[in-house]
Amino acid sequence: MSTVTAGTQTTALIVIDAQESFRHRPYWVQAEYDAYRPGQQALVNQARARGIPVIQIFHVDGDAPFTHESGTIRTLEGLDITPDATFHKARHSALVGSGLDVWLISHGIRRVVISGVRTEQCCETTTRHASDLGFDVTYVTEATLTFPMTDAQGRIWSTAEIKAATELVLDGRFARIATVATAFDA
Repeated sequence: MSTVTAGTQTTALIVIDAQESFRHRPYWVQAEYDAYRPGQQALVNQARARGIPVIQIFHVDGDAPFTHESGTIRTLEGLDITPDATFHKARHSALVGSGLDVWLISHGIRRVVISGVRTEQCCETTTRHASDLGFDVTYVTEATLTFPMTDAQGRIWSTAEIKAATELVLDGRFARIATVATAFDA
């Protein structure tokens, strides 16, 4: 596996939960996926072109469609990820119980670029956790996917609002917010 040094830091792209399991959830919105897919693929392609390792994370737990038996623990159709390493998680953070943290440290990774599914859940949680562990974190909102949500008062939050709120709480405290085009800038 080759890695690229950005400044004094070695970088890896983490693609979280970009898996077919989500297509089987009642909140799946194809139009949201169609908007997300090009950004995620461009980010993966950019990492590949720069020799940056691509790490794929799959969420696996005892709840279908997130079981191996379901057959949906595989990359979302339409994405070509071909990861350098793959990890399975059962928690929101990709760094809990998956071995990802050990892999990153053993490969000299100091900077992680976060992308995948869901913006405000596993991507945000992994970002906060990585920051707390001392990694330099870049969060690429346009390469994350989420779906509209309804709060306790019945208000429906659009994906744009969820993404904006996620950026607000992460930017400058836990991560640098970047676009696909600027994700790997030093």
